[in-house]
Amino acid sequence: MDSRISRIRSKLARMPYQAQRSYSMGAERHQFRLGACIKPVQADAFEREHRIQLPVAYREFLVQLGGSGAGPFYGLLPLEECRLYTMNGKPLDGSPRGFTHVDHPDALWGDLFLHIVEMGCTDLCLIGVTGPLTGRMLTGNADGFWPANVSSAPDFLAWYERWLNHMRDGKDNAALGLTSPPIVASAPWGR
Repeated sequence: MDSRISRIRSKLARMPYQAQRSYSMGAERHQFRLGACIKPVQADAFEREHRIQLPVAYREFLVQLGGSGAGPFYGLLPLEECRLYTMNGKPLDGSPRGFTHVDHPDALWGDLFLHIVEMGCTDLCLIGVTGPLTGRMLTGNADGFWPANVSSAPDFLAWYERWLNHMRDGKDNAALGLTSPPIVASAPWGR
């Protein structure tokens, strides 16, 4: 078991009682509680159905800590509600790229990203599941209203613990540093 799991579990348990913690959007919805862990066979079935492998750190979180609930914005989606996206091609006018659900007829063939955190509207918080960003977290907008940003955290557990640390320190979602330092997605994914 990754040593970060027990550290995250402890931080999450203390979060509601932190005097200076953030009272950011979404916290009242999940109240810093995680849903039940998923069974490894559930993760296996999801991977088979979607022909992907869940990033190791994310899968460990789901199996050992919780399958939904406490997380940035409105919280972690249950695995059965997570959807795969591809990044759209670079628009000719230089505007930011959006994301398209893989079942959409206009979806490009390319690297896959799993929508795992509910941000609201068409904003997306995703984890890379194929390609050079596998295991990395990124935020973006499905319609390309703002550029996709890749988190500097090397994997899901580091990203999640960073969120807990920011919440403990009283920072809100806008200051979470989910992309600190910012790395704007610019690779020519897709055809």
